[in-house]
Amino acid sequence: MFVSDLRKEFYEVVQSQRVLLFVASDVDALCACKILQALFQCDHVQYTLVPVSGWQELETAFLEHKEQIKLLIKQDDDLEVPAYDDIFRDEEDEEHSGSESDNGSEPSEKRTRLEEEIVAQTMKRRQRREWEARRRDILFDYEQYEYHGTSSAMVMFDLAWMMSKDLNDMLWWAIVGLTDQWVQDKITQMKYVTDVGILQRHVSRHNHRNEDEENALSVDCTRISFEYDLRLALYQHWSLHDSLCNTCYTAARFKLWSVHGQKRLQEFLADVGLPLKQVKQKFQSMDISLKENLREMIEESANKFGMKDMRVQTFSIHFGFKHKFLASDVVFATMSLMESPEKDGSGTDNFIQALDSLSRSNLDKLYHGLELAKKQLRATQQTIASCLCTNLVISQGPFLYCSLMEGTPDIVLFSKPASLSLLSRHLLKSFVFSTKNRRCKLLPLVMAAPLSVEQGTVTVMGIPPETDSSDKKNFFGRAFEKAAEGTNSRTLHNHFDLSVIELKAEDRSKFLDALVSLLS
Repeated sequence: MFVSDLRKEFYEVVQSQRVLLFVASDVDALCACKILQALFQCDHVQYTLVPVSGWQELETAFLEHKEQIKLLIKQDDDLEVPAYDDIFRDEEDEEHSGSESDNGSEPSEKRTRLEEEIVAQTMKRRQRREWEARRRDILFDYEQYEYHGTSSAMVMFDLAWMMSKDLNDMLWWAIVGLTDQWVQDKITQMKYVTDVGILQRHVSRHNHRNEDEENALSVDCTRISFEYDLRLALYQHWSLHDSLCNTCYTAARFKLWSVHGQKRLQEFLADVGLPLKQVKQKFQSMDISLKENLREMIEESANKFGMKDMRVQTFSIHFGFKHKFLASDVVFATMSLMESPEKDGSGTDNFIQALDSLSRSNLDKLYHGLELAKKQLRATQQTIASCLCTNLVISQGPFLYCSLMEGTPDIVLFSKPASLSLLSRHLLKSFVFSTKNRRCKLLPLVMAAPLSVEQGTVTVMGIPPETDSSDKKNFFGRAFEKAAEGTNSRTLHNHFDLSVIELKAEDRSKFLDALVSLLS
């Protein structure tokens, strides 16, 4: 659905209605939902919130409420890329009729005018062909590849800002939504930096305070700040050693799955000047003298070890004087809550837990999410080490392939799409640093993981190549569809992410053969 004026064509249309709000199971969608909820509460808009994890749940929920639904905005076809004739309507007929009526002109003048008309018509035909070719390219690119644009939470915050209803909490949710895209590798580094710049201006506007007593911080205030912080997952809520070992950026570059990699980590810590006793205890318990210049010290040593991007632009939030979180901390915690494998929680319960954790009044749930995230990151790195040490990542020609076996430790943690996506991306990055085959470094990855033993199904996911120039476009969605159609493989394309499908384990062999043939 394409809306040019979000306020007039969307918000003012639904403001006087009861709204049915479908929310997907990802962190960015949750953040956008929180902003919309705050706006609806401000304007006394009644709404019903329905979490949906895929197309089937969306269809079921729609059918349940269809008697009450009014389709307010029509979705146009063809990506709203108009045909040539709809934009350019030339006056060729009028020109022809005018030239025919001008019988009194000299033959030479007629000949000149005719030549000019022929040239003009030729130019118009050429422009038409170029226009149609460009239109086909746009539609092909849109339908062939899957990629992500601006964060939904940022779009909703922009709406709130246009209506002068933006609050600091809404700004934080927009930051978390953007950070989710960066953590999940959905957008390019350039896009991330650009959007960070946009949000940084809002942070300065909302969190600017003078130093006088009138503007002194209260104990329970919320304060957001821009930071140039370390690229280490959860390090402020973990030990520095655990964070270094379980962050993809450092684990892949040190090659921590090998003995040599562990030695390099020890050398790195020695170069920084950090005693192991300090590094292995909680970050909050480290000596204050060590923590004062820790970021600069780690960045300096990281440059020596070939890690040029050890620090990254990000934001942090303070709740009073005690609680501080980086945006990436909240992303990992919320994602882990939403995909928690705990037996006593259903998908809807996990969704509500994750949604509640984004509110500052539910810090206990956020801290619980951080503990789940630590388990998830540990399991991810252990699984990566197992895959690389046992050579489970193999080249199939046009792509790399890895299949997790039933009985793999912590396999239940990777049965959900976001967790499997994080594992797959981190595995591909680590493989790129471990292999000496230059061609394999440029290949995409197809990952398979057991989904249901009873039903005999596996989850298959496609990850684009890990290159510096990658535009983050994923072509596996259409490729999976064609491979399944060509082999009559029993697949279920239920996920909103088109590069994730469910496949019958019995059909895996012929499906992969068709995929190899298709991409070769």
